[in-house]
This record gives sequence, structure tokens and C-alpha cells, in this order.
Amino acid sequence: MLFAYRVHQAEKGIVESWGKFKAVWDPGIHFLVPIRDSLVARVDMRENVIDVPPQGVISRDNVTVDVDAIIYYYVVDPKAVKYEIANFGYAISQLAQTNLRNLIGDMTLDETLTSRERINAALRTTLDEATDRWGVKVTRVELKRIDPPHDIADAMSKQMKAEREKRATILAAEAYREKQILEAEGDRQNTILIAEGEKQKAILTAEGERQATILMAEGEAEAIQKVSAAADQFFVGNAQVLKQLEVTQASLADNTKIVVSDQSKLINVLGLGERPAGT
Repeated sequence: MLFAYRVHQAEKGIVESWGKFKAVWDPGIHFLVPIRDSLVARVDMRENVIDVPPQGVISRDNVTVDVDAIIYYYVVDPKAVKYEIANFGYAISQLAQTNLRNLIGDMTLDETLTSRERINAALRTTLDEATDRWGVKVTRVELKRIDPPHDIADAMSKQMKAEREKRATILAAEAYREKQILEAEGDRQNTILIAEGEKQKAILTAEGERQATILMAEGEAEAIQKVSAAADQFFVGNAQVLKQLEVTQASLADNTKIVVSDQSKLINVLGLGERPAGT
């Protein structure tokens, strides 16, 4: 006569025959002979977590801190976890507390508060090595909290507040400085633009005055040229005749007799060139 047993998913069954280990059952339906064989344990193969109770630990600088942790693990060998350790949960909890005391005892308070990752990694490595023969794999260890004494916690809180206020003051000063720099830069750019405008205005004004002067000079030169041309055309000949007339007048004033050739221009000046012949 056989009895049927069901092993669920994510479980392993430990079977003994006459009180001695016989086999490990995988999930599914299995049969055994009663009295001779028995299913003595069902081992959960899923990842599990153990909460390590808080404990007081003295740091290297003689400060007592309260520390607790959680341990994540899963079973890799159902036979070893059944027969190599009597109470796995209690054993790993005590092992974690002992190693926490050793790790934190080698650190100062400041190192402890800023070295969570290092403590987690060191504790996981130590526990994984110790539990390997128990058929268990430790996957992760996390410190839930590290609490210093109240007076130290208050002092640290005040220090953090002062640091935040200091940082806020520095940031405000930097923001004000940046604002002043931007305003100064804006004023400088504005001054440059105004100066550039005044410069362009002066250049344009000077250019206009230069063009006007050139045009006026060109006009005056052209007028002088025209006057000179007219003088060359009309004034030179008349001036010569006028001079001759002045000389003649001066001569006649003393009743001086002057013989003038009929070819002389003076005849024309005196109006004698048009008189009838024999006059």
C-alpha cells in the first residue's frame, strides 16, 4: 500500500527511510511506503528575509549606537539546511549581531554613519561564507537604522541645521553676486551701445559736413573758374585799351601834340576811326 504526497511549487520535500535520509522530492505527486518511509520536511526554496533585532554597539570612539539589520537569503541545498543546522533563523541572526559588533567596533561614529554600504557589503560577505555549508546563499544585507545617543543626535541635528543655513547664506550671496554681475554687464553693454550710437552720429555728422564743404568748395571753384574765363575773354583787351586812354589823356592835358598812326587802337578809343576822310 502506497501513500501519495504533493510537493508544491517552490518547495522541496525531504524523505527519510527508517529514520535515515533517503531523497529530496521536487514539486509534484510522489508515493511512499508508510511506516518505512516518511516526508519529514518541506523546505521553502524562495528568497526569505530575517529581521535582526536591534542591539547596542560601541564604536571605536566609545559611542553606543543602536543598530539593526535585515538579511535576505535563499536555500540552495535542502538537505544541508535540514541536517547541518538545527535552527537556521536563530543561528544567522546571532551571527549577524556578532559581526555587526566587530565591524562597528573598528569604526568611529562618523565612519559608521557614512559607511552603510561598506558595512552592508562586509556583513553580507561574512554571512555568505559562514552559511555556505548550511546550504544557504545570503544575497543582501541592509542596515535599517543606526541611531546614536540622543544628546549626540541633537548636536548633529544642530550642526546639520547650521550647515544648511550656512549653505543657504552662501547660495544667497552667490545669487546676489551673479545678479550684480549681470546688472553691471547690462549697464556696460548699454553704455557701449550709447557710445557706439554717439560715435556713429558724430561720424555721420562729420561726413555730412565734409560733403557740404566739398560741395561748397566745388561750387566756389566752379564760380571762380567761370569768372576767370570771363575775365580772360572780356577784361584783358579792355584793360589794355583803358590804359592807353589814360596815357593819352595825361599827354593831352599838357597840350602835347602826339602823332598817332591811323592803325593805332587809340584811334578807335578816341572815336576818330569812324570820321569821314579828310577831317
